[in-house]
Amino acid sequence: MTIPSPAPVAVNVGVVLDFDKQLGKIGLSCINMALSDFYAAHASYRTRLVLNPRDSKMDVVAAAATALDLIKNVQVQAIIGPQTSMEANFVINLGNKSQVPIISFSATSPSLTSLRSPYFFRATQNDSAQVKAISAIVEAFGWREAAPIYVDDEFGESIIPYLTDALQDINVRVPYRSVIPSSASDDQISEELYKLMTMATRVFIVHMPPSLGTRLFAMAKQIGMMAEGYAWIVTDGMTNVWSLTDPSTIDSMQGVLGVRPYIPRTNELENFRVRWKRKFQQDNPTIINAGLNIFGLWAYDATFALAMAIENVSMGNFSFKRSNISNGMDLETFGSSQIGPQLIQALSRTKFKGLTGEIEFVSGQLQSSVFQIVNVNGNGERTVGFWTSKAGLVRELKWANRSNNSTNNKPNLGPILWPGDTTSPPRGWEIPTNGKKLRIGVPVEIGFNQFVKVTWDPISHSATSVTGYCIDVFDAVMAAMPYAVIYEFIPFATPDGKGAGTFNDLIFQVYNGTYDAVVGDITIVANRSRYVDFTLPYTESGVSMIVPIRDNKGKNAWIFLKPLTWDLWVTSVCCFVFIGFVVWVLEHRINEDFRGPPLHEVGTSFWFSFSMMVFAHRERVVSNLARFVVIIWCFVVLILTQSYTASLTSLLTVQKLQPTVTDINELLKKGEKIGFQHPSFVEGILKGLKFADSQLISYGSLEELNDLFIKGSANGGIAAALDEIPYLKLFLARYCGKYTTVEPTFKTDGFGFAFPKGSPLVADVSRAVLNVTQGDKMKKIEDAWFSKESCSDPNASVSSNSLGVESFWGLFLIAGVASISALIIFAAMFLYEQRHVLLRSDSETSLWKIIRMMSRIFDQRDLSFHTFRKSELRDKSGNDCELGDKSGNDCVHTISIAGGSPNTNCPPSPSSYSNQTEQDFVFFVDQGRAAENGDQTPSGVSSPEIFPSPGRRSIELTNTQEQSV
Repeated sequence: MTIPSPAPVAVNVGVVLDFDKQLGKIGLSCINMALSDFYAAHASYRTRLVLNPRDSKMDVVAAAATALDLIKNVQVQAIIGPQTSMEANFVINLGNKSQVPIISFSATSPSLTSLRSPYFFRATQNDSAQVKAISAIVEAFGWREAAPIYVDDEFGESIIPYLTDALQDINVRVPYRSVIPSSASDDQISEELYKLMTMATRVFIVHMPPSLGTRLFAMAKQIGMMAEGYAWIVTDGMTNVWSLTDPSTIDSMQGVLGVRPYIPRTNELENFRVRWKRKFQQDNPTIINAGLNIFGLWAYDATFALAMAIENVSMGNFSFKRSNISNGMDLETFGSSQIGPQLIQALSRTKFKGLTGEIEFVSGQLQSSVFQIVNVNGNGERTVGFWTSKAGLVRELKWANRSNNSTNNKPNLGPILWPGDTTSPPRGWEIPTNGKKLRIGVPVEIGFNQFVKVTWDPISHSATSVTGYCIDVFDAVMAAMPYAVIYEFIPFATPDGKGAGTFNDLIFQVYNGTYDAVVGDITIVANRSRYVDFTLPYTESGVSMIVPIRDNKGKNAWIFLKPLTWDLWVTSVCCFVFIGFVVWVLEHRINEDFRGPPLHEVGTSFWFSFSMMVFAHRERVVSNLARFVVIIWCFVVLILTQSYTASLTSLLTVQKLQPTVTDINELLKKGEKIGFQHPSFVEGILKGLKFADSQLISYGSLEELNDLFIKGSANGGIAAALDEIPYLKLFLARYCGKYTTVEPTFKTDGFGFAFPKGSPLVADVSRAVLNVTQGDKMKKIEDAWFSKESCSDPNASVSSNSLGVESFWGLFLIAGVASISALIIFAAMFLYEQRHVLLRSDSETSLWKIIRMMSRIFDQRDLSFHTFRKSELRDKSGNDCELGDKSGNDCVHTISIAGGSPNTNCPPSPSSYSNQTEQDFVFFVDQGRAAENGDQTPSGVSSPEIFPSPGRRSIELTNTQEQSV
């Protein structure tokens, strides 16, 4: 006999929903189907959930009352619901007090998380999870502003802090927040939309329930806000229940982008849709074409999770513990569930794959999933992409694992149909279309009206025209914009046509909203950028000093020395002397022009070297090494002389126009007065340089500045003025021959156009400024307002710096290396030719004696060189010797060291050696050379000279008569 299995334990569970609404009916239907499917698959489980549904009637108090009734009277172990976040707020507190878990599949408000109740489980996505996906869309299309539109309740308000933070993280400005009451009338909605139309922002993020959202879009289409140029993004508050939206309202939402959690399509899900639709139609025959939405799927999964958790604690005590309080109110006397602590732990451990994907509660919250980006198109929606926390925006989920390093600056989404039936993404902002022109404030100036000139009508107390350089530049920039901008110039003036304040006051008018922009000679400085955003500058930048110039012509007799510094003069002279010495060394043995008495040779060397400065040398150079040195030195001399000429010419010109002051510190030390334009920030620069107030004099026009210079600092005028470069260029254009600019130059950013902080116009205007300033249009505007300057370069600081060694050290290095190389080569060749002298010197011969002998050899002519015509002299030597013997004149005598007597045969032959003077050396006598030096000896024999080389022919010497010939 089989033992019957024990009956399942019935566990009461409450359901609090709004059954008057289709969403509540769908939720209850899915909950019932979830229990049927769960226990059909697990028939052996020991527990069975018993549903106790209650209708909250769309009322917070009613929801709380039904929950209290379920806890106190029915003693439910859990409550599924309530439906809205406002209802859930109070019910969660009841569940926390009674230890009854509250499981909501539709309360999405982030504020519920702040309750930190361990008995609250959110079986849906937190609204704050989608803000990253929304900000990614805004960033992808480069929109710089976005305005949220939300319902005025807890559901709408709770997402705004998260959305604002996400937008600020990508540097997107939120200029306005549109709040619409949940019970707003059509007139109230229209009024708010018209207010949004007057603003530049064209990107709107809508977060409200479908009942209010559909009305909003219907009114937006009616007043023209669903046209081209607008961008609308809706949160999952509407996209999750689009299936419940009346098809007639879809037409007013064409081009809207929506964000919602992604539910993967599976066979189980499709089978459930078919079964649900059949059952729902049976239970609700009056509802036609009902559609299953994600909240119904979450209700199904939440019920599955609760049934699994109840089964896991089936051995527990499902009773309530009564309160010890007697005679108290209902809120104080209901007890607490004894299974509650175990049940919340079981729910936290529950993990399974449901219809919506992986179900797991972490701190009572479902984890963020993939978000789907949909576009309303035609009669329905079309998926254009997805967003994941890892990959960001992707067109297909199969690309989600790839790194998103796209550099084409295009959104990684599919084709999107925007409002107005266009595929071109909206720019995100527009000039307001309500007929309002941009109010452009302009300064009223008296002196420098070339920049801005306001013609004032004293009768009508209004401006008849606004012209000037800055005005023309702004007009050209607006014409270069990619879209039309309507604007008007409004002078910042008093009723009598005078300026109403300083430039800083004018900038503040943009900050407080009086003007939409400011155009004029407004300099971009740091303190002003705290209140407005500037475009890129359209003029030169900087603040410089202007001073009078004086004529110093003829006042310096030694000006010819100034082109070169003293170190360059000394270096040049030393190089001239050194080159002369090098050429003498290389030419002395082979060139008669470099021979003679010592003083003659020294003078010749200097003359040759210095005469190359004007290329007037007449001495021939026969050595290849000397020619190489001379060629290099001629090139150096050419560069030096040309540079000297150019520098001297410049000095003679500059000296005529010497500035009276070259350093601003001179003014401080001498207590001189300095001028500045009023009003201007330059006054602050001067005070920062420690100028006293008594030294500062303001001016307001070009003529006034010139008069102050004429008076001079001692007579109530000024010695210098500090102003911005555009003003100085204008001043120099008129008084170029009398003044010049000198250092220092203080860095500023030039003139720019000012717009309100965060204005989207700034980027486009800056790009247009670049297009204008880099084209011919800017040159035409400058020529129209500023006369052509007669100064060659008025911005260049006066300078008379002399040329120094650092400018020519490379040339000197080349000349020095060439000369030293030539000396080394010559010395090596000379020592190699006379190597027998060094080889035959014994160890007892002193170094000094060897140097003296080598010097004597160097001092002799090298008759073997072709310049002495060696061959002709050798042919004549025999005849000369015979004539010399007969006439008693000297010839060449060789003295043999081997002991022979003097040999007078011609030509002589060094076949023997003598030890009369130096052992192992051969000597010869040159009578003519001795006579030349005035050293006469008996028998006509001169002092001995060292014979160069025993292996060579004897050096042929001639007498004095032959030398003279």
